[in-house]
Amino acid sequence: MTPELEDLFAFLRFPSISTDSRNAGDVRACADWLVAKLTGMGLTTTLHPTEGYPVVVAKNEHQPGRRTVLIYGHYDVQPVDPLALWTTPPFEPEIRGGKIWARGSSDNKGQMLSHILGVEKTLKEKGELPVNLTFLFEGEEEIGSPNLAPFLRANLDLLKCDVIAISDTGMVAPGVPTLGYGLRGIACCEVILRGPARDLHSGLFGGAVANPTTAIARLVASLHDEHGKVMIEGFYDHVKPLEAWEREMWAKVPGVSDEDYLKVTGSGSLFGEQGYTAAERAWARPTAEINGIGGGYQGEGSKTVIPAEAMAKFSFRLVPNQDPATILELVKAHIDKHCPPGVSLLYIGGHDGKPYHTDPSGPFGQAAQRALRVAFDAEPVLIREGGSIPIVQAFREILGADTLLLGLALADAQIHSPDENFPVENFEAGIRLNQALLEELAK
Repeated sequence: MTPELEDLFAFLRFPSISTDSRNAGDVRACADWLVAKLTGMGLTTTLHPTEGYPVVVAKNEHQPGRRTVLIYGHYDVQPVDPLALWTTPPFEPEIRGGKIWARGSSDNKGQMLSHILGVEKTLKEKGELPVNLTFLFEGEEEIGSPNLAPFLRANLDLLKCDVIAISDTGMVAPGVPTLGYGLRGIACCEVILRGPARDLHSGLFGGAVANPTTAIARLVASLHDEHGKVMIEGFYDHVKPLEAWEREMWAKVPGVSDEDYLKVTGSGSLFGEQGYTAAERAWARPTAEINGIGGGYQGEGSKTVIPAEAMAKFSFRLVPNQDPATILELVKAHIDKHCPPGVSLLYIGGHDGKPYHTDPSGPFGQAAQRALRVAFDAEPVLIREGGSIPIVQAFREILGADTLLLGLALADAQIHSPDENFPVENFEAGIRLNQALLEELAK
């Protein structure tokens, strides 16, 4: 195994699950590992406490007259449930079929470490970098980065930069370099419906009182029409329409046809808002999704009860000109209006983040495309990303810098799912990409 892969395996072994307090020590240990790695490379590295998990900042010696590039990543990862669906333990990385299998391999440890190792390689080969570099790594991205924006505001001089680069997105197909120029925003919430004071016998009380699980099903069903259009009043009022040139360009992008979506997802058929391809819906249209729903008995066999309560978790992916706070107000109004009778409603707001959109044809966008050509020896494609990185718009608003989205993960990386993976060749390409990117941005 190469030294680069040994570093990645060491990084991946930390179960740095930010959403679970039982892993708090692992998250902080992972941050300490990063500090040691970056310091060992000769960078000036500092660990900054926050109200949650620490932020790691590392710099080379900044020189006047050179561009300053900030590279962001996150060292926290998603939970691993359901554990039984993993082929191998999620924090015991393994290479199979040319891929690295582990939680965090694509999201985001493999991608961010490729940048770290690209810098390390350049420093070993040339003794210095062509730009002023700042690494900024956080441990709370998977819970919405609640403490990063305050950290940015409190450290404007430390983090001042000309452009930001992030590899926490995807490539459209193997070997096809991809530059993202947009991200969907996100708004999350949870609803709990309560009925009787305790679970009731469904024979003795069935038909006499409201069943919260029936009520939650009706509430969830009210979000869409039969074609997948979101039925929340005002939901589409400020949506930025797709441009004609985008639809024309995306129609030529390999690996994102409707048939490709079926193959990658394993779904029997596509479903969604009419008048758009699967890629257009995923990259440029807003959505309402149910991320979890439950209530009542979940064990083997039957238990004939009317549950005391039921719940559902929602996320809304947003596109340019949609404001998360406004959307959540509309969502709450819809839920209040459509809550079935006989149950009480508890609405719980969750994390959110604004959508992001920029012009890929500017000087920094052109530099990124040149670097992608060098790293992959192929012509890059330009897309908007369906996922969300809430801090990207905050970077623009607080630091005044745009972000280059240089994805290295593939569509079948199974991010947020069991058997997450990352191709070894993409990890190695990411190292080359970092070296080429810093050279191109220095021009």
